Amino acid sequence: MLIKNSSFPSIKGPIVTIVLDGFGSTPKKEGNAIFHARTPMLDHIYQYPNVLLKAHGLAVGLPSDEDMGNSEVGHNAIGAGQVYSQGAALVNEALRTGTLFKSEAWLNLTQQVRTANSTLHFLGLFSDGNVHSHIDHLKAMIVKAKAENVKRVRLHLLFDGRDVPATSALEYLIPFEDFLDDLRSDDFDVLIASGGGRMNITMDRYDADWSMVERGWKAHVLGAAQAFDTAEHAIEAMRAEGNYDDQNLPAFVIEKNGKAVGTIEDNDAVIFFNFRGDRAIEISKAFERTTLEAFDRVRCPKVQYAGMLQYDGDEKIPKQFLVSPPAIKNTMGEALAQDGITQLAISETQKFGHVTYFWNGNQSGKFDDKTETYIEIPSDVVPFEQRPWMKAAEITDALIAQLKTGKYKTARVNYANGDMVGHTGNFNAAVVSVEAVDICLVRLLPVIDQLGGIALITADHGNADEMYEIDKKTKEPIPLKNGLYKPKTSHTLNPVPFILYDNATGGKLGLKHGEFGLSNIAATSLNLLGYESPTGWDASMLSIN
Repeated sequence: MLIKNSSFPSIKGPIVTIVLDGFGSTPKKEGNAIFHARTPMLDHIYQYPNVLLKAHGLAVGLPSDEDMGNSEVGHNAIGAGQVYSQGAALVNEALRTGTLFKSEAWLNLTQQVRTANSTLHFLGLFSDGNVHSHIDHLKAMIVKAKAENVKRVRLHLLFDGRDVPATSALEYLIPFEDFLDDLRSDDFDVLIASGGGRMNITMDRYDADWSMVERGWKAHVLGAAQAFDTAEHAIEAMRAEGNYDDQNLPAFVIEKNGKAVGTIEDNDAVIFFNFRGDRAIEISKAFERTTLEAFDRVRCPKVQYAGMLQYDGDEKIPKQFLVSPPAIKNTMGEALAQDGITQLAISETQKFGHVTYFWNGNQSGKFDDKTETYIEIPSDVVPFEQRPWMKAAEITDALIAQLKTGKYKTARVNYANGDMVGHTGNFNAAVVSVEAVDICLVRLLPVIDQLGGIALITADHGNADEMYEIDKKTKEPIPLKNGLYKPKTSHTLNPVPFILYDNATGGKLGLKHGEFGLSNIAATSLNLLGYESPTGWDASMLSIN
């Protein structure tokens, strides 16, 4: 149970945590969609107590401070109140110690293909972005498969262009083909079998667009997609035909002598090598479910299937996995539920799982049906740059209506715009996305004032703050021949703001000085609710004047 704070009673109104997804902070103006947007409310609220928070690297459980933060680890940290080692770090450690190759799943899958003289397939995001996956993990598993006398391996590669430069696929693919050439031998047959862009095939999330998974299934499993002789030729031809960036490449298969080289058949084994869960769940269901209503699989081969991690611990998706996920305990959501404090979580589909599942420490469902309300606003299934306002207005409508009921002591909301539109690399659309969120703050914050509440305004990582690729040597945007700059589609390493928007206490509250991260938000929230910080949580940032 939570312990009451004897020196500070609870704020009268609700404590509303507002996550402006993808809103990093940087003094640089070039390519900064947040700076160039017209944002009177954002400009205004910086008069309130504010600090910058680390939202990447070690501060959110990633292997090093060279690693960009992401929405999953960011919301884990906010909701947990402490830092846990996350996907990439867990896999790195499992590879370093060799425990990955001693896991029951790895032993089952490799034994399966040796016994049946069948194929081991690797499917996943092909980059070193270290947000969903890392190419080094794939390489290590291929090398180990050969060492363990696996005879045939096929690779199904999803190209990134989102957490890495937009058209960098060949920079990864060409040296990787050399890597495969060095491994290939008379008794080890390894080939790329299929591929496509991560936002076109396979990696849908939150049931937003199952047609993506269907297109991936047809390519990876059935061998039914446009055919090429090599992946390099596929990418070059598609770029020439449709001017695609990597994340939107259509599905393709590799054929030799008129036949797909790597369809997935009965008795094969499949490893989905992404460590992040949100875009891995639907394809995992497609392989594991006896029946699937989302699309017609045509045939569902009987395979041994495993994920890099278990992507949903409650639903046990997938059943087999190579590395155990972090056991996140004593989250803020659980603590509030145990004390009977009412909670509201709301976002659109694209980030709904972040204010629920990830916020709650990778747990599906609620801790207490009576005190918790979750509201999902369905996202549009259109390219985000075409509707950069997304569902911000509808989210705000629903949030205001719920707050006015007086039912909720705490609320959390995610505005996805800065991140999802930022990933498109479209600077002008990102500016509009930021302005759309600012308009929502203009509507929302006065309601919080009327209710005697406080808003904690922050972000989970940067994105829209840096829309141009930066030259590592000059530290300046990289120019293109047409007078524009090379677009950046990935997250940034910039810190994020944390603003204590408080018109309820007459200026009695402030924020401490120091180095803080996203994990410090939970204790701060608990203090505002009139409770002491739980043992083990990272310190509160709140100071009382």
